[in-house]
Amino acid sequence: MGAVIRTVLADDHAVVRSGMKAELGDGFVVVGEADDAPGAIDVIAAHRPDLVVCDLQMPGGGGLAVVRASAPTAPIVILTVSEAERDLLDAVAAGAAGYLLKTTPPDELRAALVAAAAGEPVFSPSLAALVLGEFRRLAKGADANPLTEREREVLTYVARGARYAEIGRELGISPRTAENHVRNILGKLHLTRRADLVRYAVDHGLT
Repeated sequence: MGAVIRTVLADDHAVVRSGMKAELGDGFVVVGEADDAPGAIDVIAAHRPDLVVCDLQMPGGGGLAVVRASAPTAPIVILTVSEAERDLLDAVAAGAAGYLLKTTPPDELRAALVAAAAGEPVFSPSLAALVLGEFRRLAKGADANPLTEREREVLTYVARGARYAEIGRELGISPRTAENHVRNILGKLHLTRRADLVRYAVDHGLT
C-alpha cells in the first residue's frame, strides 16, 4: 500500500461524507462514495480500495451487508453513532476490521483508519472493554491450541485495539517482537489476519 490510502466512504448522508473527506486530510484519497449498501458493494468491487469507512445504518441492508459482501476485498471500518454491544459484536462477527464512533476526535480517527488500512483491528476506547471480554473468553477456552502466558498478555492488548508500538511499551518488548507474538497466536488459532482474531472471539464466546 502506498503513502496515500485509497478510501471508499459509505453513508446515506451526503453532509457526513463531505465532512469525512475534509477530516481525512492529505494521507487519504476518496476514490468512491455510496449512500446505500448495494451501492457501496458495487463501488468497492469497482475500485478495490485500501480502506472502506461505512455507516452501520444505511438503506439496503446497512453496514453489515457491506461487510459480509466486501470484507475479503478491503478492510472495512464501521463508523457509527451506535454504542450497542449487539451492534459491535455483529459487525465484528460479520468481518469488520474496526468499529469507531462518529464522536471520535479527528486526529484519533485518522490514526485509527491508518492502522486499519495496515491490517490492525481498531475500536473506540469506550467500546474496547466489550471486545476485551470476548478475548478473555477466547484465551480461557483455547484448550486445543494453548497460548503461552506472554501470548495471552499480547492478546489482551490486541483486544483493546493496541498497536504493536503500544503493546511493546506496555510489555517492555520491541514492536517487532509484539508483531511476532501476534503472528504466533494467529498460527496457533489457524487464522490469517489480526482482524480474524476478533471474529474468532465473537464466534466462540458470544454471551
